[in-house]
Amino acid sequence: MTLSHADASSNDLWEAWLASSLGHLRDAGLLRTLKPVLPTLSAVQVLVPGDVLAPWIEEGGGHPSQEVTQHGAAVKLFSTNDYLGLSTHAALRRAAADAALLYGVGPRSSAVVGGYTLLHQDLERRLAALKGTEECLLFSTGFAANLAVVSALGNGEDAAIFSDELNHASIVDGSRLASRSKGRLHIYRHNDMEHLEQLLRDCPSHQRKLVVADSLFSMDGDFADFEGLVRLRRKYAFLLVVDEAHATLVCGSRGAGAAEAFGVADEVDVHIGTLSKALGAHGGFVACRADVKTLLLNKGRPYVFSTAPPAPVVAAAIAALQVNEEEPERREHLWRLVRHLGEGLGVKACSPIVPLIVGSEAAAVSASAALLERGFYVPAIRPPTVAPGTSRLRISLSAAHAMEDVDALLAALTECGIHASADSGLVIRGGSGEKDTIRLSKL
Repeated sequence: MTLSHADASSNDLWEAWLASSLGHLRDAGLLRTLKPVLPTLSAVQVLVPGDVLAPWIEEGGGHPSQEVTQHGAAVKLFSTNDYLGLSTHAALRRAAADAALLYGVGPRSSAVVGGYTLLHQDLERRLAALKGTEECLLFSTGFAANLAVVSALGNGEDAAIFSDELNHASIVDGSRLASRSKGRLHIYRHNDMEHLEQLLRDCPSHQRKLVVADSLFSMDGDFADFEGLVRLRRKYAFLLVVDEAHATLVCGSRGAGAAEAFGVADEVDVHIGTLSKALGAHGGFVACRADVKTLLLNKGRPYVFSTAPPAPVVAAAIAALQVNEEEPERREHLWRLVRHLGEGLGVKACSPIVPLIVGSEAAAVSASAALLERGFYVPAIRPPTVAPGTSRLRISLSAAHAMEDVDALLAALTECGIHASADSGLVIRGGSGEKDTIRLSKL
């Protein structure tokens, strides 16, 4: 079979476009690749083969040893969102294994078609109890949960969405979908309550107002201004939607999230969360009023048109909630690590997410590679995840880390030339003597 002239021409256009697109990413230092590793029964350590680890280090300008090149190495992770270290907890492993043996993978259809079981219902009830809401709805991912909530509640000419500029990509995409359905989208400056109030004040009174914010911002490690949001909610009567993805089981006396920790859980109308981080499983959820749940399971397209979460995953999440109740010392240990890391860096760290902002993509990749040479993986976060000029190392802590792990990381940071400067920022010095300023983002 031969291609026609038109087919060949079209194929050439696609080949040229792909080559150009990947070339631009490569030249900008933004080309990402997958790194296959061997997981272990530690939530914060993996084994990396030499043929993966050596080129990985070299990508950032590092120099792997002959031993690493030949045999690989164990790498300590400061990159995971497994904040309580539950992904390898014995109770979760048993629950997932037992569910797989009893039920297989579980129903393979959308929940509204035939993929909803008593196991799913049990998890929803437990999550609603944790969040203090009437109901809860499970989603295939946290991304899908945000996408469904914002696009379903924020569509129509009579709707206005107000979104923090640093919100997660899933909120951004949900807002864009809503705006395509004639919902009005307003972006307010990060945690700037004066700017938000100005936007709310200028909004027509007949519009339904929805304010959405991350509770704990994933790349900056700071919290939403709950006091300001609640004050404005009482004044302007908007629907307050909070994404607790990084705060559920991490914050609050019961692990209910940042809204609980700040004493305003009752002021939040819709709590969005994930099972994929501190719960150590996979999926997302929305805790809300019964009528909002009914609307979402009818109008939330990511829910209606996605297969329900697998039974072993649901069982693991149920086990995680039980562990959360029985082992509060995990959360206590995590916060001791947060304080210890902050003291070691000479800054006040307010969450398990501690970003070291470098600036350039190349400097972030180089710093990450230098730590990788020493057995620590701290990822380089670059655009489009963060704004240009704010590339960073993102340290994330887990209860699976020992205090000695944090001490070892601090020593490696010092060995790599990353240290506290006189202005409480951080400075990294390369071997060439060039200097790039690194600072902790404003917390």
